[in-house]
Amino acid sequence: MSDEKKTRELQDPYSGLVAKCRKLDRRAQRELYEKLSMRMFPVCLRYMGERELAKDVLHDGFITLFSKLSDYRGEGMFEGWARRIFVTACLMQIRKTDILKQAVQIDGESSKAEATLELDPEETAQLDADKLMELIVSMPDGFRTVFNLYAIEGFSHKEISKMLNLSEGGCRSQLSRARAWLQERINKLNSSKEKAK
Repeated sequence: MSDEKKTRELQDPYSGLVAKCRKLDRRAQRELYEKLSMRMFPVCLRYMGERELAKDVLHDGFITLFSKLSDYRGEGMFEGWARRIFVTACLMQIRKTDILKQAVQIDGESSKAEATLELDPEETAQLDADKLMELIVSMPDGFRTVFNLYAIEGFSHKEISKMLNLSEGGCRSQLSRARAWLQERINKLNSSKEKAK
């Protein structure tokens, strides 16, 4: 193996598999599925909130991924490219089922005040990652979707409003309510831990 190829595989562990998958190598496709599904299922679960829905979206995401593999140019990490496909698959399912229509939108001045609420880092630090993930998965649909896109994926309110067909004010309101919802549950968990001591 050439030094250049070794360096590329160290930088992106999927590069060799992707090259084989482009040649329709079934073993490589299976291996890519097994490796990537462990990383992408939690992403789908975070958005969908239910295991069965997350499995369906994971399946849809892989169909899209394998059909668009020729579009991957090798710029950036493959996992990041793949993650965008799975997030998009989740958003398509969310839009299809209209779960965001149940989310209350508040436009106007009150949402600006709410948007400044931040999670308490000290309280959050006391939780382990699995417990925090459980809380995020159990959020109401609108809260969970906007929180994932903003706090975890790093999209702006403007980008989220276009993705979800919500106003920016509605996105800000959903985010601030999600943070308040999450902070309340974190506080309850931490206080119950203190009482148990």
